[in-house]
Amino acid sequence: MDLITLEIQWQRLISIMDEVDNATVRTSFSTIVGESRDFACILVDEAGSSLCQSNFSPPNFCVVLPRTSKVLLEKFPLHTLVEGDVLCTNDPWIGTGHLPDYVVLTPVFWQGKPVAFMGTVAHLTDVGGHRGDIEAYDVFTEGIRIPPSKLYLAGQENQLLFDVIGSNCRVPDMVLGDLRAIVGTHSLGARRLIEFLNDYGLDDIVALSDEIHTRSERLMRERIAALPDGVFDFGLDIDGYIETVHLQARVEIRGSDIYVDYTGTSPQTRLGAINCVYNTTYASTLYPFKCALVPRIPNNEGLFRPVHVTAPKGCILNCDGTHPVQARAKVTNNINQVLFGAVWPILGEHAQAGSGSIWPFSFSGRADGYGVFSAHMLPHGGRGAVAELDGLPPIAFPHNSAVTAIEVMETRAPLLFLCKAFLPDSAGAGRRRGGVSQTIRVRNIGQESMNARLRPDKMFCEPPGLNGGKPGKVGEVRWNGSVITRFPPLEFKPGDEIEMRMPGGAGFGAVSERPHALIERDLALGYISAEGAAADYGYTP
Repeated sequence: MDLITLEIQWQRLISIMDEVDNATVRTSFSTIVGESRDFACILVDEAGSSLCQSNFSPPNFCVVLPRTSKVLLEKFPLHTLVEGDVLCTNDPWIGTGHLPDYVVLTPVFWQGKPVAFMGTVAHLTDVGGHRGDIEAYDVFTEGIRIPPSKLYLAGQENQLLFDVIGSNCRVPDMVLGDLRAIVGTHSLGARRLIEFLNDYGLDDIVALSDEIHTRSERLMRERIAALPDGVFDFGLDIDGYIETVHLQARVEIRGSDIYVDYTGTSPQTRLGAINCVYNTTYASTLYPFKCALVPRIPNNEGLFRPVHVTAPKGCILNCDGTHPVQARAKVTNNINQVLFGAVWPILGEHAQAGSGSIWPFSFSGRADGYGVFSAHMLPHGGRGAVAELDGLPPIAFPHNSAVTAIEVMETRAPLLFLCKAFLPDSAGAGRRRGGVSQTIRVRNIGQESMNARLRPDKMFCEPPGLNGGKPGKVGEVRWNGSVITRFPPLEFKPGDEIEMRMPGGAGFGAVSERPHALIERDLALGYISAEGAAADYGYTP
C-alpha cells in the first residue's frame, strides 16, 4: 500500500473513532464518563488487535483493550457471533485492572461476516461493594465481577445480565444508562466503518491492518535499535498505603527489543487496594517508551511488539486473583517515574521528572433537589519537567482525562467549591522547574451527610527530580483544618470542608543553572513566592 493511501485511510478510521468518542460524551449519564472522560474508544480488527483509537483515549485503556478482546474472542469465537451481539467483562485480570472499568466489544458485520470490532473501555460510576475506595481486604468486597459475557444477544438486551448489574449497584439508572449509551455509539461507529469499506471497495480490513501493524512495528524497532544497548537499573519508593511500596525496574536495551523486569518490587498487599494486575503494569510500562520513541505515530498494537515486560507473580505489579485492586492507579501512575529514572540518560529530551499524579475524589448520597447522586472529579498535581521545558501546571498524566467542571459538580451534588487555585512553591526547582500544583477546597452545603471518597498520592514520597533537579513538594489533605492520612469511606457532614493540596512536579537539571529571567517570570506569575525563590534558588529580587 502506498503511503498516501495508507495515511488517508488510517486517518479516516481515527476520525470514525473520534465521532464515537464525541457521541459517548453526549449520550453518557455520569460525570466520570461524560465530564471526566474516563473512557477510551478503540477499533480492533477481526483478530482483536488494535488499529486506532480516538484522539482523547487514555493510553492505558488502549493497550489493554486488545488483550481483553482476544480473551473475549476465545470465549465467543468469530463464527459463533451474530449481528447485534455485544460482548463485555469487567474482570480486573482480563481487563484494565479494577472492577469499575467495563470493556464493551461489538462486532461489525460486512457482507455477512464480522470484519472488525468497536471497542470501548469505560469507568462506570458504581459496581456495588463497599462504599470506600482504597481500604479493602480482597477483590470480593469491591463489587460485582462480570466474567466474559454477552451484554446483548442478536440486538436484544441480555435481561438477566442487565438485572444482575443493576441490582448490584447504587445508581442503576446511571450505570445501565452509560452501558446502553456505549452500545449506541458502537452502532454509529459500525455504520461509519461500513461506509468506509463500501467507499474503498474492501471486503475486509485485513490488508490494512497488516500494513499498519507491520510499518508501526518496523519504525518502533528502528527507534529502539538507535538507542545504545545496555542494562539500566532504578529503584523508587512510593507512598503505597499505610506502608511504603518499593518499585524496582531493570531495563535492558538489546538490539531492536526492550526488556523490562520488575523483580525486586514489593509483594502484593492487603493493607490497601493498590495491587496491580499484569495487564495494567504492561500498559503502564509501554506508555513512556511509546511517547518517547514514536510520539507522532497513532497508537496501535504493532508498536507494542518490541517491548517485553516481566513482573514476578505475587508482587504488587502482578497480583493474584483475590487481592484488592480498586485503587491500583496509586502504584501504576508511578511506573513511568521508575522507568524514566532508569533510562533518562539515553532518552534525551523525552525523559520526564516525577509528576504530582491524579487525586480522584467523589461524593455520593441522597439529597432533596438532587435525588440519588454520585459525582466524580479527577484533578492532578503538577507535571514533571523535561530537559528543555518547565513542567506543566495541573494536567492529566500519564493518561488522558478531563477535570469535571466545578459548575457541574455543584449542580450534581450539594457542594460548594470554596477554592481551586495554583499552589505557589509546590514545584521542584531545577534548570527546568517542575509544574506547580493546585489546591481545592470544598464544603457540604446540604442538609444531609454524604459519602466522600478520596485517593491522594505522594503525601510522603516526593516526586523525584532528574539530573540534579529537586523533587516536587508532597501533598496534604485537611479535613476541617486537620491533616488526615487515612482514607476509608468518609462521612462528609453538613458544613464539613475538605482541602486538598496536591503534589508539585519535580525539576530537571541543576538548580544553579536556572536563568534569573525565568525565576523573575515565575515570581511575576505567582508560581513561586519571594520566600520560595530565596529558599529554592538562593535568589533575592
